[in-house]
Amino acid sequence: MATFLVCHGAWLAGWAWKKVRPLLRAAGHEVFTPTYTGLGERAHHASPAVDLEMHIADALAVIEFEALEDITLVGHSYGGMVATGVADRVPERIRQLVYLDAFVPGHGQSLLDLLPPGPRPAPAREGLPEWLIAPNPTPPDTSAADLAWVTPRRRPQPVKTFSQQLPLRTSSPTFPRSYIYCTRKAGDDPFLQFSKRFKSDPAWRYLEIDASHSPNVTAPEALVRLLCEIAG
Repeated sequence: MATFLVCHGAWLAGWAWKKVRPLLRAAGHEVFTPTYTGLGERAHHASPAVDLEMHIADALAVIEFEALEDITLVGHSYGGMVATGVADRVPERIRQLVYLDAFVPGHGQSLLDLLPPGPRPAPAREGLPEWLIAPNPTPPDTSAADLAWVTPRRRPQPVKTFSQQLPLRTSSPTFPRSYIYCTRKAGDDPFLQFSKRFKSDPAWRYLEIDASHSPNVTAPEALVRLLCEIAG
C-alpha cells in the first residue's frame, strides 16, 4: 500500500480529485487531497496575504497531523510548486515525488519565472480585486458533464502564489522523481519544457498519458493506472 498526498492545481481544490480517490483506495492505497487556503471549501480565507509558502504550509500541516510517512507526493500543474517546497522541507517523509504535467522550480524560482514568453496571468474578472488571478480556460476535451461539475467550483487564485519565489535547501533530492506529461495539448504548452528536459534524464522516470492537462478530471482511470505503476 502506498500513501498518496496530492498537491492540487491552481484554481482547484481537493474536490477536483474526487474521481481518483476511490480508484486509488480500491487498489489498496491511502490518499489525501488537502485544499489550499483561499480555494475550494477554504475560499472564504482568500486574501492578498495568501502566497506559495502558505500553500506549502497547508500540505505540511496534513503531513504533521496525520503523521504521514513514506509518502508518494503528487504535484499537479501549479501543485508542482507546492510539492517541491513540501519535499524540500520534509525529505525524510517522502518516498517519491511525482509531477503530473506540473511546474518543476529550481532554487529561487516562481511560477511566473517558469512560464514561456507571452501574456502573463491576468487579474480576475471585473468587480474582483487585482490580487486575484482568473482561472484559465478548461481543456477543450472536457465533457459537458465535467464542465458543469468543474466550472462553478473553480475560484480565482491569489497572485502571490504565482509570484513568490521558492527557496530550496537542496538541489539534489535523494528520493526518486517521476514526470507524467499530458500529450493532448493545443497551443502554447508551459509543460513541454519539462517533457523535453526529463524525457532523456536518467535521474528521472518519465511517462506520458494521452490526456489533456487535468487527467484527474478527464481520464481518471488511465491516471490511476500510471500512479499505481509508479507506486509499485
